Amino acid sequence: MSVNSDAAVLQSGGERGTRAAASVAEKRRRAASRRGVGPRSPTNLDVPPAPLVTTSAVCARVAAEAADSEQRAGLMRRQALKLLPGLRALQAQAQASGAARVGLLQARGFADDVGSLLKTPLFAFHEAHGGKMVPFAGYAMPIQYKDSIMESTIWCREHASVFDVSHMCGLTLKGKDAISFLESLVVGDIAGLADGTGSLSVFTNEKGGIIDDTVITKVNGGEVYLVVNAGCREKDLAHIGKHLAAAKAAGKDVSMDVHDDRSLLALQGPSAAKVLQALTKQDLAKFYFGNFARFDVAGIPCWVTRTGYTGEDGFEISIPNSHVLKLAEKLVADPEVRLSGLGPRDSLRLEAGLCLYGNDLNEEITPIEAGLAWTVAKRRREAFDFLGGAVIKQQLADGVAQRRVGFVSSGAPARQHSEITTPDGKRVGEVTSGAFSPCLKKNVAMGYVDKAYAKAGTELNLVVRGKAQKAVVTKMPFVQTTYYKG
Repeated sequence: MSVNSDAAVLQSGGERGTRAAASVAEKRRRAASRRGVGPRSPTNLDVPPAPLVTTSAVCARVAAEAADSEQRAGLMRRQALKLLPGLRALQAQAQASGAARVGLLQARGFADDVGSLLKTPLFAFHEAHGGKMVPFAGYAMPIQYKDSIMESTIWCREHASVFDVSHMCGLTLKGKDAISFLESLVVGDIAGLADGTGSLSVFTNEKGGIIDDTVITKVNGGEVYLVVNAGCREKDLAHIGKHLAAAKAAGKDVSMDVHDDRSLLALQGPSAAKVLQALTKQDLAKFYFGNFARFDVAGIPCWVTRTGYTGEDGFEISIPNSHVLKLAEKLVADPEVRLSGLGPRDSLRLEAGLCLYGNDLNEEITPIEAGLAWTVAKRRREAFDFLGGAVIKQQLADGVAQRRVGFVSSGAPARQHSEITTPDGKRVGEVTSGAFSPCLKKNVAMGYVDKAYAKAGTELNLVVRGKAQKAVVTKMPFVQTTYYKG
């Protein structure tokens, strides 16, 4: 609103106040006139008669009251003008708050409206169950349902939750050279995995930076199944495709199949195994963390991996698109299971100390800096024959300048890009993820700091909206993981 329009509104208000005051004065004049010239009322015999009021006196009174009303209206206009800067400040604060909310959503991969987006086969199912849909990695996805993010986070830790993660990209590499081809792009020992087992790994670039993190499963000697992040789908497929074309041109036996015909559900929480066991003949007591198998669930052929992104025991179930609704309905029919969205999933993974690509990992950060040196398998350290291998070899030998660490802090929760400083104000790093932990009832965060400040117990500050909040470097996970290992 402009200054001129502000003044116009105030002037209009003052004129209305003057007219109203004049109207009141006219009513009083008429009443006074009636009291002055009329006979005494029989019901008011005990009241002395009012003195006669002359026309000039009435006019003087009306003029005085009108002047008084105009004076009050003027005072109101002046007071309102004094309030305008404060009102404008409040408006700016509200706009900034709204922008901050949008910024926070965008920082986590969310946006503020769904628009024209891709939809998983369960889109209508989510809406029917009260899902609040937001854009995420090009898809309309539920951020939460009818319960709050805090309630949903705690429910998953105590019972079981099902997440629709069908936006993620599943793909298979096949052929006698599939494993050696993949090992040229990732840091893990895929050949050394037992059939039907998998592990977290990372794709690296020529500088050792992380293109994406992925769970890789060795189905057998000629087949590898991967799930990559939805937000990295296009660049991952382009990256793999580029090297795949070169491998085929060199006579290698390897092909890629992207599973757009399949959906992915994640069943997570301490009750997950009990819930799933009721729907399958597979003995889940002998199906351990990282295991993969193809078996029927609720009579539907599925690919099941005992893994997840919450720190809890759980399963990721790949299922044909045509059957995912049936399975989702079967799962939520169990009283131990509730639907959960992206909001609780982010809280759960942060409590478990798990990285979010785009926040905690990117192409400028190496697995050594990210605290993921363990993903560089022992056998791969013999030759470092993957993209960026020479850089990572040097870092393992000489160390790195920065490290990813966890924090517990006081005050307001720190968010991505919050500065990390020493108690005397020296900048030593930046927060990459942060939130209030629903389970711990305290603020947790992770970020990168100069290696001299990476030791657990180091006292630092996290700068939130210009104010330094005390924090302590803390080992992760913040909440103990409960992966099933037998």
